[in-house]
Amino acid sequence: MDKTVDFHAIQRAAAGRARGGRESQQDDLICLHDPTEATWLLVLADGMGGDGAGELASEGVIQVARRQWEQGLWRSQPGSLFLESLCQDAHAELRRRGEDLEGAEPHSTVVALLIRGDRVSWAHVGDSRLYRFQGSRLVGRTEDHSLAQLKLLRGELTEQELANDSDQHKLLRGLGGPQPPVVEHGCAVLRAGQTFVLCSDGVWEQLSTEELARLSQRRDQHEALREALALAVERGGEGGDNVALIFARAGREGWARRYRDKLWSVMRRTAAYRRRTAEQTATTHSEA
Repeated sequence: MDKTVDFHAIQRAAAGRARGGRESQQDDLICLHDPTEATWLLVLADGMGGDGAGELASEGVIQVARRQWEQGLWRSQPGSLFLESLCQDAHAELRRRGEDLEGAEPHSTVVALLIRGDRVSWAHVGDSRLYRFQGSRLVGRTEDHSLAQLKLLRGELTEQELANDSDQHKLLRGLGGPQPPVVEHGCAVLRAGQTFVLCSDGVWEQLSTEELARLSQRRDQHEALREALALAVERGGEGGDNVALIFARAGREGWARRYRDKLWSVMRRTAAYRRRTAEQTATTHSEA
C-alpha cells in the first residue's frame, strides 16, 4: 500500500493523488490559474481500460485540458462551452490513443471546474465528483453516471449504501467509448465562503460528505489535503483504489471582485450625475 502523495498547489487550491493499494496510478489531475483574469481551471480524471490503458487515458485528459488552457479558449467562450469542448476533445484524444493498442481500451472519467470572476461552471462524465460547500453546508454535488446512482434515484438503496454497492463501478458514461459522451453541466454565482472538492471514487467511497466539508474548510489546505488522502488510503486498505483530490477556495476573491465592480459602477454613475448637475447649473446661470 503506497501512501506517497504526489502534491500540487496553486493560489487558493491544493491537489494531490496517491497510488493506494493499486500497482499503477490511473488517477490524474491539474490545477491552472490566471491571476490577471481571476480564473481557475481544475480538472480530475480517473482512467480505466486494462493493460496500462488507464494511465494513458487519464494522462490524455489532462494533456488536453492543459492544451486548451494554454490556447486561451476560455477567454472567448462561455464557461459551459469551453468545458464541453474540453470533454469532447479529450474523448477524441482517447479514441486516437486507443488505435495503437491491442487488447486494451483507454477510457476515463472527468470532472472539471472553471471559476472565472464571479461565475463558476462545471462539467463531468462518469463517477468522479464535484462537491460544493457553503461553509459546512452541502450546496450540491454531481450525480454519478453509474448503475448504483441509478438505483439510488429509483429508491433501491440509500446514499450511505452507494459506495459499497456491487454496481458502483459499472459506469453508464465515460470518455473514450465508441460514441461521443453526453456531458453533464452546471453553473452558479460564486459566493463568499464557498469551497469546492473534486475527487475520484477512491476518495468519496472512503470519506463522508461531512468529512469532506470539514476538511475543505481548513485554513491550511495543504495539511487538510494530506489528512484526507491519508484517511482514504488507510480505509481502502491493501486492495484500495487510487485516490485523487482537489480542494479549492476561491469564493472570497470572486466576491471581492464583484464588490469592487459594483463600487466602480456606483462611482461612475455618481460622477456622471454630478457632471450633468454642474452643466445644468452652468447653463441656468448663463441664461440668467
